[in-house]
Amino acid sequence: MSDIKSVIGVQSYCFRGFKDNAKVASLVREIGVNAIELCGVHIDFNNESVFDSVIKTYRDAGVQIVSIGVQGFNGDEAKERQWFEFAKRAGAKFISAHFATGTIPQSYRVVEKLSAEFDIKVGVHNHGGRHWLGSAELLSWVFSQTNNRIGLTLDTAWALDAGENPLAMAEKFGDRLYGIHVKDFIFDRARKPEDVVVGTGNLDLPGLLKVLDKVKFDGFAVIEYEGDVENPVPALKKCVQQIKNA
Repeated sequence: MSDIKSVIGVQSYCFRGFKDNAKVASLVREIGVNAIELCGVHIDFNNESVFDSVIKTYRDAGVQIVSIGVQGFNGDEAKERQWFEFAKRAGAKFISAHFATGTIPQSYRVVEKLSAEFDIKVGVHNHGGRHWLGSAELLSWVFSQTNNRIGLTLDTAWALDAGENPLAMAEKFGDRLYGIHVKDFIFDRARKPEDVVVGTGNLDLPGLLKVLDKVKFDGFAVIEYEGDVENPVPALKKCVQQIKNA
């Protein structure tokens, strides 16, 4: 695999307190990375008129858009085609996704079609215990119903929230592991999660990197830290350093 320490990026949701993409791009570089997964906070993926200007903003800053999402797919091919079009123009090879339960299997078929057409892989985001796609068992079922254009964007913290072992999930789904949200939680007595610098909570960061090497992971990896909305830069810098030190 490519050394994750050299290719790690950041999820743009970390910078949801900043709406200007030029500012976000500068903060990405400030924390010491040069890649981003762009989410809907920073662009309307259904407004093609802004695609080129947003892409140019990040390219001019030396920031690569490696993925977009998390996008909610429901089988609306015309709408969802625009998301793939943006990703293609940006040079992204991945889209993070979830599916509306009432739309399957049709929504699977639309994504498989568009994924093949645009040569962009789609990773299901496991959004915690409260979400139907949070468990490894249900993800296994989804993958049994779909071809390998659809895989996993593993969110390590939400795996912990669901009572899953993110390292075991990375190994179990290694051949369909397309993305990683490197994220860490601690929990209070009520099981309410709190974002912390990766590797300082419940995530075995060195162990995760070993598993990614074992499964020859070659997808995208982004840090996601949702604390300190007004000034996430100090914590994100520590996240980057933790990964480099792991």
